[in-house]
Amino acid sequence: MTGDRTADQRILTARLELAPLTVRDADEMVQVLGDRRLHEFTGGHPATLDELRERYARLVEGRSADGTQAWHNWIVRQLADRRAVGTVQATVIGGGSAAEVAWVIGVPWQGQGIASEAAKAVVAWLEGRRVRTIIAHVHPGNRASAVVATRAGLTPTDTYHHGERLWRRRAPRGPAILPRRRRANRSTDSP
Repeated sequence: MTGDRTADQRILTARLELAPLTVRDADEMVQVLGDRRLHEFTGGHPATLDELRERYARLVEGRSADGTQAWHNWIVRQLADRRAVGTVQATVIGGGSAAEVAWVIGVPWQGQGIASEAAKAVVAWLEGRRVRTIIAHVHPGNRASAVVATRAGLTPTDTYHHGERLWRRRAPRGPAILPRRRRANRSTDSP
């Protein structure tokens, strides 16, 4: 999984396209992510166009410098008008066994279930690639993100990291695949 690149891996849902991130997306996303209210729980400030281009240039590399993390980033677009409304990301670690997911949807598009739909799609995408554990960090005051995490199948834990609660989903283990037993030859068992 760590060598699996996001490039050309679009994810479609009923209302959304998750399109692999490109540096060019910064031009559109600077407006989508420009509202200070998006930083209420995470701190910081909206990125400038140059800052966003630099960040996206790093992200499209697809991996950390040491190769221990694979970065998958998508622009969330509405299918109806192809408008960008946010981002969703997955950082895969542990040789592909675990991932951390995150989402951000621009303020005008919040409250419409877009983040939930996008997060569920990414969780399904990860599980389709055999990622067993999926986590998210959610600020305890961010009720909207707690709803998104719940809808994506994650549950809260008692663990906090930098003031954010860890939410986790472990893929269910499938039934054990046992070798087929040979059936007894009934023709020799009958009188």
